[in-house]
Amino acid sequence: MNVIYKSCCGIDVHKMKLVACLKKGNKQEIKEFGAETKDIKEMADWLISKKCEMIAMESTASYWKLLVNIFETKGLDFIIINAKEYKNVPGRKTDVADSEWIADLLRHGLLKASYIPTRDQRELREATRYRKSITEERARALNRLQKMLEGANIKITSILANVTGKTCMNLIEYVLDNDDDITEERARVLVTTRINARLDEIVTAMEGIVTPFQKIMMKEVIKRINELTDRIEDMNKIIEKYMEEYKNNLEKLQTIPGIGETSAQIILAEIGQDMSIFPSEGHISSWAGVSPVNNESAGKRRSGKTRKGNKILKSTLAQCAKAASKNKDTFFYAQYQRITVRRGKNRATLAVAHSMLISIYYILRDNVEFIDLGANFYNQFNTEKRLIHI
Repeated sequence: MNVIYKSCCGIDVHKMKLVACLKKGNKQEIKEFGAETKDIKEMADWLISKKCEMIAMESTASYWKLLVNIFETKGLDFIIINAKEYKNVPGRKTDVADSEWIADLLRHGLLKASYIPTRDQRELREATRYRKSITEERARALNRLQKMLEGANIKITSILANVTGKTCMNLIEYVLDNDDDITEERARVLVTTRINARLDEIVTAMEGIVTPFQKIMMKEVIKRINELTDRIEDMNKIIEKYMEEYKNNLEKLQTIPGIGETSAQIILAEIGQDMSIFPSEGHISSWAGVSPVNNESAGKRRSGKTRKGNKILKSTLAQCAKAASKNKDTFFYAQYQRITVRRGKNRATLAVAHSMLISIYYILRDNVEFIDLGANFYNQFNTEKRLIHI
């Protein structure tokens, strides 16, 4: 096989140690380093002294980030590889053997590099992902509060959809702070927003059996919800500040049905603004995990379910697809209705998510505006054939 790199290095990455195999011509040199910053700097200086042309390392958890941070500052060329794509021969699994195998594959150009965003984008990712985890934690706390209310025979959540709304919280806090039941006169004072329910319905729904222990637990959960709400607002301010350069593209993505500001921020933090790193819409769709894989043998196509891909981006696109499929005046609604009949709701949702990502790719690559194909897009085809059947 042709040799692509005359001097290259393969690194087997672990939490506490790093095993590096440097191949230069017919010779190789193996060294072990610690995983501290000073050890990684020592490794980088060693590779520079050996005139290493390219470095390959496995994407083990988040341990690769330590090396990337140092290699970027040192000006070393490197690639991150997916561990499942370079598995060694069974029975030869050692740290040294892994580093040798990585270096040998890299030397002959047989490794495929993973997408590594810039440092600024990696930091922005951390912010959006942290906000997402806080939002999910808050949702769990809200579900816990609703279960506690049901356990106390309070059915206010059946009347008022928004548990954290001002009126609903006023009613709940009154019950937790007082021993008497809510009357219609008291409910008239506590209802501070416009609602569809009558006062007598609210009084009936708020009549429950709340023990002192339940009151303590509900107060703790409400306190937790308020804390998480404040943290989410703080993260929103931080993300908005650091996404000033994304402003134009944020506005463009929000013109796509189903995509709001928060979703647009997550999408841009995950894929960035430079689409030149993805050769085509097929590459970014495969990377995100929203396109079917190829699985054909002996002329027969087998199950081509999607790969794992980028979990954050995939779940965000799926949420946007569900929202877009409810807008009856859009192409995404027509696509969802067309597929859900034959393939089911989950596949239809993922197909819409795939179409949305393709639209995002071309909007960012060509710097164009989003144009909706319309809900009647599929009706333009085979019109003569349908008229004959009529």
